[in-house]
Amino acid sequence: MERRTFLTGAGAVAGGALAGTLASAPGSADPGIRRIETGLDVLVRSGFAELRGQQVGVISNPTGVDSAYRHLVDLMHASGQVHVVAAFGPEHGFRGSAQAGGSEGTGTDARTGVTVYDAYGASQAKWEAMFTQSGMDTVVFDIQDVGARFYTYIWTMYTSMLAAARVGKRYVVLDRPNPIGGRAYGPMMTPTYTSGVGLKEIVQQHGMTVGELARFFNAEFLPAEVGRQVDLHVVQCRHWKRNMLAADTDLPWVMPSPNMPTTDTALVYPGTCLFEGVASITEGRGTCRPFELIGGLATDFDYHWSDRLNARDLPGVEFREAYFSPTAAGQKPALLNKLCAGVEVKVVDRAAYDPIRTGVALLVEARKYPAFAWRQDAWDAQRPYWIDKLTGSPRLRTMIDAGADVDDVVGAWADELAAFDRQRRPYLLY
Repeated sequence: MERRTFLTGAGAVAGGALAGTLASAPGSADPGIRRIETGLDVLVRSGFAELRGQQVGVISNPTGVDSAYRHLVDLMHASGQVHVVAAFGPEHGFRGSAQAGGSEGTGTDARTGVTVYDAYGASQAKWEAMFTQSGMDTVVFDIQDVGARFYTYIWTMYTSMLAAARVGKRYVVLDRPNPIGGRAYGPMMTPTYTSGVGLKEIVQQHGMTVGELARFFNAEFLPAEVGRQVDLHVVQCRHWKRNMLAADTDLPWVMPSPNMPTTDTALVYPGTCLFEGVASITEGRGTCRPFELIGGLATDFDYHWSDRLNARDLPGVEFREAYFSPTAAGQKPALLNKLCAGVEVKVVDRAAYDPIRTGVALLVEARKYPAFAWRQDAWDAQRPYWIDKLTGSPRLRTMIDAGADVDDVVGAWADELAAFDRQRRPYLLY
């Protein structure tokens, strides 16, 4: 077998050993765990065939690693097969040192000497300028998504695709499995409520990989936005199936953002992130279990919340009465380091669990407390409620305020969810 050596800052790693690394990855001895190859693993196996000899700009973050935790840019830089001329850091930065809503700025990567551009929140025009300035031929996107519309990396991909189409650059997506599976759930974004947490009309839990989303965006949205599609290439994963969750695979987990520490976090996130839209309740940022711990001031909320939720017998989940003090406030400084009372979301059957139904139930029961208050943002007088941007319209908020129960709220988006399922079908790869 041919052996290729990739030099990194820690020394030399034999590329021919990649197959052995994949076969012996943690957990792969368990017959219930599937050995998966990401698009990056496939690219490395091929000797970087998709990119060989090209001037490449990479959009990535710490999640862009192979099965041995070697970063995409480090591997390319050391391979001698690909000339990396630029890297672009999304929210939290290229090396992941920034907190929510932050970036690392533009500078030089210490390990590789590659120029890193600050791309967080970049407009299409800024992307075009960065792409042109860097002198690259091909954009490579490799970031681990978590499957929710309001997780911003997919919109980094979308906006950069628009720019690549405008300035005539190839666009290569190194695909990665969706850690929460291939099923879609939740309400559709509406054009009036688009924002940085949902730029286009997809449902709340899209159930697609980033490669599938890129195909969907390219056909459904780019022609109307820029008059053409981008020259898109997706390096597919191997062995992943739509019914698989992260726990079913041997893939390493690198935190995509500071408050996404585990695959358990990703599983609940499409539902419990809705509490970003509630001013009086924290989603557990700065705890060991962000998005699994939900609560408000202990003077305002109590054990009845978990009792009422458990009485609902929701599929695949149980609730533990919980008390905690968040050390990161997000947009809620009044809760910082204060004793909060609420619930811990305990997923007991991943296959049966519906995160968005669970999130709605949490909201319906929380709304019964007098202290409950939706978050309103003064900077957006026309659309002040953050929950409306997260869910795609005022419908969920107004229904819950009017006393609607869980089945009524969830049932309200059944038709649009079914339509999205049909619309996305031609773009699915797995």
